Amino acid sequence: MNYRQFGRTGWKVSEIGYGMWGLAGWSGSDEAETIQSLRRAVELGCNFFDTAWAYGDGKSEQILAKILKEHKSDSAGGPDKHLYVATKIPPKNRRWPSTRTFTLDDCYPPDYVEEYIEKSLKNLGVETIDLMQYHTWEDRWLNDDRLPRSIEKMKKSGKVRAFGPSMNRWEPSNGIRAVLEGYADAVQVIYNVFDQNPEDALFPICRMKEVAVIARVPFDEGTLTGTLTVGSKWPEGDWRNTYFVPENLKSSVAHAEALRPLVPSGSTMAEIALRFVLSNSDVSTTIPGMRKLKNVEANCAASKAGPLPQELSKKLRAHRWDRNPTSWSQ
Repeated sequence: MNYRQFGRTGWKVSEIGYGMWGLAGWSGSDEAETIQSLRRAVELGCNFFDTAWAYGDGKSEQILAKILKEHKSDSAGGPDKHLYVATKIPPKNRRWPSTRTFTLDDCYPPDYVEEYIEKSLKNLGVETIDLMQYHTWEDRWLNDDRLPRSIEKMKKSGKVRAFGPSMNRWEPSNGIRAVLEGYADAVQVIYNVFDQNPEDALFPICRMKEVAVIARVPFDEGTLTGTLTVGSKWPEGDWRNTYFVPENLKSSVAHAEALRPLVPSGSTMAEIALRFVLSNSDVSTTIPGMRKLKNVEANCAASKAGPLPQELSKKLRAHRWDRNPTSWSQ
């Protein structure tokens, strides 16, 4: 496993992190298998774990707590042994994504933020959360003086080490102000072969301000694993049914099939998708969802394989797919 500087925090985090959304809203999760996969990830050098209270109403945090407890003595041995925890406060109105009409009181009033910091601390079984994130974001909330004060208070309390927004899908510019004005220690943003637009402005500004970048959705919710077809279906209640509506599923499969000829012999679409993300030095870590051992091992191996050859990376860049938020893109 390779490690990267996490912005100005001084942390050294694994470039392959562990995304824990799969415990809520996705079918096929098994807690015993998840625990086994988490343990294997730690064995392979993964030390950055991204969860949220909304992933199972605290369940994902509680599962991670078991791993943190097992490695508590290891963390005392030095920063290289520390398992970094990033979690998120859900919006009070439980609406994803945010819209321009939502106010700070709709989503993150200060008393509510303090309440959920305590909930996450209890779920995780820790005294301090490494990175606390808002699960939705609007830069204009910074016009409300209570927000900067709330961010400062959570960090001064000793209960949170760093803060950052988890940015709305396909809106990488809606977060630049938080970076420029110094409130964000990290940003979490969708970045993959298709979604390259964070490179336009967000990444250079993060580089300038020494803000960490967490690249989420490296597989475009599964499209870039190359396993989806226009006939793909999921059990009732699975989040993917609301995202891969017919118009999106058809277009997503078409975009994946268009780049399939670029996958080198002996490789997979998922591997080149991860290595594309890792080829960008502005990325501090990427957080693929990993619920199964085989996925943990394959994803961690992508770190060892290193960045893509420049010629392949250049060809993949031609598959940029600029999209705008819509009714199904929560």
